[in-house]
Amino acid sequence: MKHVLLLNLHQKYEGFAEGNLTRDLLAEAKAFFLSHGYDVRETTIDAGYDTASELEKFKWADVFFVQSPVYWMGLPWLAKKYVDEVFTGGNNTVTYVSDGRSRDDASKKYGSGGLMQGKKYMLSFTYNCPPSEFDNPNGFFEGMSVDQANIALHKLFQFCGAQPLKSYSVHDVYKSDFKLDEALQGLNQVLAKNFA
Repeated sequence: MKHVLLLNLHQKYEGFAEGNLTRDLLAEAKAFFLSHGYDVRETTIDAGYDTASELEKFKWADVFFVQSPVYWMGLPWLAKKYVDEVFTGGNNTVTYVSDGRSRDDASKKYGSGGLMQGKKYMLSFTYNCPPSEFDNPNGFFEGMSVDQANIALHKLFQFCGAQPLKSYSVHDVYKSDFKLDEALQGLNQVLAKNFA
């Protein structure tokens, strides 16, 4: 049986960002993984976490599914705190052993000291901005894709040796005509490409 860790990186802001969409997307992902024979563990950082317990989950998991809103072009600050504490806490045990370089072997490159080889991750984001702002030289992100705009999170997992899967993103989440069913359907399509 394969193991998946579902990470809810939402940080709640009362009356503005309650976390309902993040919750619904994670519920959909959980249902998908359970229906495909995965054992599932979950973390909701806004509910609190213990670093040692989180590291056990990362050690146990074959796949990390990360669901996060994008606040001010990046992770919520609580999510960054989680990453800093957990990934640093896993030094020499779960996440990485070194930055990979060696005084004795010049062929060893920076970023090659991760301990998560063989593990995979999928990123899923929610945005207020429209999808037209990405992959558009005239858009706000100046031609960058969603993955390029979130390069720091990708590099974090790469540094630890994990391999990326196709990402997913939901846009215009505050529009009055936002359709949750379409967002969930889109997630299922990407999950099926990545895991089915």
